[in-house]
Amino acid sequence: MQHFPIFLALTGRRVVVSGGGAAALAKLRLLLKTEARITVFATAPDRQVADWANQGRLTLVRRAAEPGDALCAALFYAANEDAAEDARTAALARADGALVNIVDNLEDSQFITPAIVDRDPVTVAIGTEGAAPVLARAIKADLEERLPATLGPLARIGKGFRKMAEVLPFGRARRDFWQDYYFNAGPRAMAQGEDGVEAALDRLLDRHVNRSVRPGHVSFVGAGPGDPDLLTLKARKALDVADVVIHDRLVPQPILELARREAVLIDVGKEGFGPSAKQADIDALIVEHGLKGAQVVRLKGGDCTVFGRLDEEIEAVVAAGLSYDIVPGITAASAAVAGIGQSLTKRGRNASVRLLTGHDMQGFADHDWRSLARPGEVAAIYMGKRAAHFLQGRLMMHGAAPETPVTVVENASRPDQRVLGTTLDRLSTDLAEADFDGPALMLFGLAPRDGLPVTRFDQEAFPWPAASLPKSSQQTPSSLAMSST
Repeated sequence: MQHFPIFLALTGRRVVVSGGGAAALAKLRLLLKTEARITVFATAPDRQVADWANQGRLTLVRRAAEPGDALCAALFYAANEDAAEDARTAALARADGALVNIVDNLEDSQFITPAIVDRDPVTVAIGTEGAAPVLARAIKADLEERLPATLGPLARIGKGFRKMAEVLPFGRARRDFWQDYYFNAGPRAMAQGEDGVEAALDRLLDRHVNRSVRPGHVSFVGAGPGDPDLLTLKARKALDVADVVIHDRLVPQPILELARREAVLIDVGKEGFGPSAKQADIDALIVEHGLKGAQVVRLKGGDCTVFGRLDEEIEAVVAAGLSYDIVPGITAASAAVAGIGQSLTKRGRNASVRLLTGHDMQGFADHDWRSLARPGEVAAIYMGKRAAHFLQGRLMMHGAAPETPVTVVENASRPDQRVLGTTLDRLSTDLAEADFDGPALMLFGLAPRDGLPVTRFDQEAFPWPAASLPKSSQQTPSSLAMSST
């Protein structure tokens, strides 16, 4: 982020514009919505600029800007539509201590003016750092359609009521009140006209003041495999209202950033064969915040119902008398198999699929290896990276064919997703050479679909999987490790 978005208070402060043509008009139409003291320097101003000056809405000085003209100005716009004059006046303004914007010159500007959706006092600013103005305009048009015209009056009335609402305890009680106002009582009252909104606010406040403190609640939420676009709508809503988010290490930062800015984020990440938070401590943490009345989101990578110790946490929540709900997510197996162009089940190949873990609390996990080793079986193996040699040995010991395809997908669905297509007899060797360091899921019995565009680690393009190539054309090692494009 090169430009940090802020809303600058301009009431009573100077804003200077150099130029009086089309570029200056575009900026002035926005600036005149503020309470700034605007001064325009222009030798030949547009008639509209002159009219605004005659109406007392701005001060017009009919000459070019000179040294000292931007003293005490908060902002300065160089809008002369002439590169040399823009550079000259911008240098003068910088010397006077003003922040400078040169119209259509991002590199030499100290700030930019975003596209704005105006529902005063609600203002939505959209910026693309100058990279895609067309995209900013498209987003603005979309928001203009989505945000009702009544939003401004509702916010204005609500703003005047904020002092009254301070009788409610700070935090969740106030947030519940305002949420009720903006999404329920306010719009209903506004449908009858603005006059009834303040009375509706009074009645709503009485209800919330007399309401007993709402108990805490725990939402067990699946964060999906890592791509924020794969987060469910229900998961997004849970993050929107969360007071506390207790998350695993597999939940990436872009998803955590979707939580309310005021939410407390607590990392309780576990790592196989490494340092981990104790499950009892996690249970106690969830209960502690829930009993304090917080809306708690227990955020788990993938689907919280798959290898997420969900039952243990639910039992702790129920024992504490707290309510809970479960928001499932897209599990890593679904994301991984989609990433290699396959499906987990296929008519004529396998009518079932197994979800297995490579290790459990006692170490390497044991399974029904004999049935899993039969031809045509498919399994998604979670947490199997460090158990690869063990898995390979058990399966081959119980009759699995050495050429059985195995695909390992690291960081499934994320921009840095990588895919290793190999065979059972090469699994541990190839996985060691691939040196995956992110979360990886193993798809036993599945190879990547032929013809998918992929990239080797050395950035040479190869079709894959290698296991499907003629022996004479296979690379060494016999599998190919690839990153998504």
